[in-house]
Amino acid sequence: MFKVNFGNTDLLTQLDERGLSLRFQDNLARATAFAQEMVANGLPAFASQSASSIDLDEMDRLADRIRSSFKHLIVLGTGGSSLGAQAAIAIARYLPENISGQNTQIHTPDSVCPFEMDRLFAGLNPAQTHILAVSKSGTTAETLAQLLCCRSWIERVGTNRQIADHFTFITEPGKRALRSYAETIGAPVMDHPTDVGGRFSVLTNVGLLPVAVSGLSTRAIRQGATSAVNAFSTDSQTSAAVVGAACLYTLNQHAGINQTLLMPYAEALRAFTRWHGQLWGESLGKDGMGTTPIRAIGPVDQHSQLQLWLDGPNDKFCTFITAPSYGAGPRIDAAEAHAYGLDYMAGLTIGDTVTCQSKATQETLRKKGRMVREFVVDGLTEENIGALFVSFMLETVLTANLMGVDAYDQPAVEEGKVLTREYLAKLGDKD
Repeated sequence: MFKVNFGNTDLLTQLDERGLSLRFQDNLARATAFAQEMVANGLPAFASQSASSIDLDEMDRLADRIRSSFKHLIVLGTGGSSLGAQAAIAIARYLPENISGQNTQIHTPDSVCPFEMDRLFAGLNPAQTHILAVSKSGTTAETLAQLLCCRSWIERVGTNRQIADHFTFITEPGKRALRSYAETIGAPVMDHPTDVGGRFSVLTNVGLLPVAVSGLSTRAIRQGATSAVNAFSTDSQTSAAVVGAACLYTLNQHAGINQTLLMPYAEALRAFTRWHGQLWGESLGKDGMGTTPIRAIGPVDQHSQLQLWLDGPNDKFCTFITAPSYGAGPRIDAAEAHAYGLDYMAGLTIGDTVTCQSKATQETLRKKGRMVREFVVDGLTEENIGALFVSFMLETVLTANLMGVDAYDQPAVEEGKVLTREYLAKLGDKD
């Protein structure tokens, strides 16, 4: 799974240097009590579902049908309907032993960019393309617009299949536009769990159906999540989620920390930072509360943002995610390195370079008085990505509780959705 490292100076010492150890202990007790209450009364569905596998057979059947019949899968969904799947399937190309024979390419045009949609349609054969449309509410304007365009594209260019064969839907039960559309064309519909919000849905069919199509193991991801949940339930006070929530809240309230940096040193986790950005920002940003998520990837962002983190305002809590990379990747030719005065890297690998950069960056930040923690995973595996998903979701819910906000709603964004519909209706009237 993973371990959390606060560096050579332990967490309590770092907090004590800021005069915050007593406040942290108080918040740790509060977070622990809430965690134990959740365990006693039933964990949130996003966590408890990880122990179940009854829905995985249906996902596997649908995934097998898609993979055996289509070369491309377009996932229509935005926010929580897409980001979790993107974060999970990003590791697939680094695990060739798990995806032998897999050839279905997955496309996720979640930004609803018109130029990207044009490019996507121009580059794909609709006869070889399947569409997965995901919307919890069944009324997401961006997803519905893309859906209608996809059907028009398939019918315009042509296919030798029934139109229903090109579509699968995930939405909540009930009278909803997306479900009505699916039923009208006779395409398969999977129920979006009613007790799991979109940004917490990565371990449901929303995230795991694309995972199954990618060739990764849905069961392994859930097993990893279950391991993290079991650790959380067995000893809440020492779990990464509880300690992290108490630390983040203490620093936010008493040390001016109002930004939360997540920086993996693995390209495969770039999409994970986007998923976390939505989870954190949309769950906590309420009633004047919250901290701003910052997404970065190492080592490239050492050359774009590190100067600010080191020498700018001390208002960030820095979280790194690292995987073992010593000895990994291409090896640097020793003779060439010596010839150009690069003795320090002669004979080493790219992985050696990245590992040393991560270590040096964290130590430099700590010396500058920045709070740093490191999640160390033992590999980019399905089990580890599942464990990370559930740990960060639990941390978010615990932090929301300490802040006194509801982690599961997003009232401030609804006005924008209403106005968007009004503006679109006016454009339609002009036509």
